[in-house]
Amino acid sequence: MDYISFLNFKNSALLFPYSGEYAGRGSPRKYGDAIDYDNLPEPYLKSDTIDEDKNIQTRIYQMEMLHRKFADRLNVVIIQKINLSTGKIAHVNLFSTDLTLDYEKIIDYYSLRFQIEFVFRDAKQYWGMEDFMNIKKHLSIIGQISTFMVNFSHGLRQNSTMKEMSILDLKAHYHGIKYVKEVFKLLPHLANEYLIQKVSIKIANLGAIHPHERVG
Repeated sequence: MDYISFLNFKNSALLFPYSGEYAGRGSPRKYGDAIDYDNLPEPYLKSDTIDEDKNIQTRIYQMEMLHRKFADRLNVVIIQKINLSTGKIAHVNLFSTDLTLDYEKIIDYYSLRFQIEFVFRDAKQYWGMEDFMNIKKHLSIIGQISTFMVNFSHGLRQNSTMKEMSILDLKAHYHGIKYVKEVFKLLPHLANEYLIQKVSIKIANLGAIHPHERVG
């Protein structure tokens, strides 16, 4: 599985793949020189921009590198920030095991990491993901439903009549409606629509923090 992650540059001992000739004995040499963050190689420079308002220069490099704790080559993007007023330099490293991604894709994916974490947080807290354990390679249907319900519930809350409702409110609301429908199915005679609507509103608001005045 390909993944994208973040490295603190001070602790990321990245090395170039060895490009010299084979010595003729023993295993071929794998690791070349360690990266020098003070002298990043210009051939790997992909973007160079200056924010004139903040007086910050941003240089982005991309290269295939090795790390002694990873077996495979890494697709590394180094973002270098230079304060043109003070001369101070800062670096951020992003890396992926997918060697086909360009630097813009890796930066875009990394910028989404908090949104992804929030989805998993909500799936665990509200939609049952915390209660299942996946021991197989393919994601269980329960996991897929949990993450789908995160997006679906947020979509419901875009409705103008539901925007003040929390996830717990939504669950209480629709649980109540379901219970009412099941109870009316047990009655010997079908109740009129007005009674069903009135009871549904009452039951759907039980346990709600922000009661909803309509049934939907």
